[in-house]
Amino acid sequence: MTDLHDERRRLAERALVVRAQAGDRAAFHDLVERYQRRLTYYVHRLIGDAEQSRDILQEIWIEVFRRLAGLRSPAAFRVWLYRVAHHRAIKHLRRKGVEARAEEVIADTIGELVVDEHALLENAELVHHALGKLTLDHREVLTLRFLENLSIHEIAEIVGCSEGTAKSRLHYAKAAMREIIEQEQEHG
Repeated sequence: MTDLHDERRRLAERALVVRAQAGDRAAFHDLVERYQRRLTYYVHRLIGDAEQSRDILQEIWIEVFRRLAGLRSPAAFRVWLYRVAHHRAIKHLRRKGVEARAEEVIADTIGELVVDEHALLENAELVHHALGKLTLDHREVLTLRFLENLSIHEIAEIVGCSEGTAKSRLHYAKAAMREIIEQEQEHG
């Protein structure tokens, strides 16, 4: 039943994208409503400042509005939207002088760390606190993976790296998150 529900949701979204591409402002508004909260969270996790995040979010939606007609595949909307958001946020951070890329590590040389994601998600406040302590690259891959449930391939496409690098970042992000949470729980 979930697969059928997901497929209906994807088809409805594609229809909204096609209508918005044709100039239907109500359809564009529906897309904004659909993604506003999650995109706000994503951008805030990257930028770290609520007011600046709101400004960046406005820039993102303006760019999406202007460029949407050029999107060739309506099915690619979600990944494309997050790629636009990623580029805007990184551009902002670079203007502010913040290092936007951590050193890349080749994923083939490391094994996957098994992390109990459900246990980490039980305490939302602690997770948000821990996310704030992670590097930009780690915050971003965790947010994309668990907020949007994006695949490694989609994450790599959004952040502009190889799938191996995306997998590596996710691996190290989980490990760093676990370490921060364990330290907080020991001292809390």
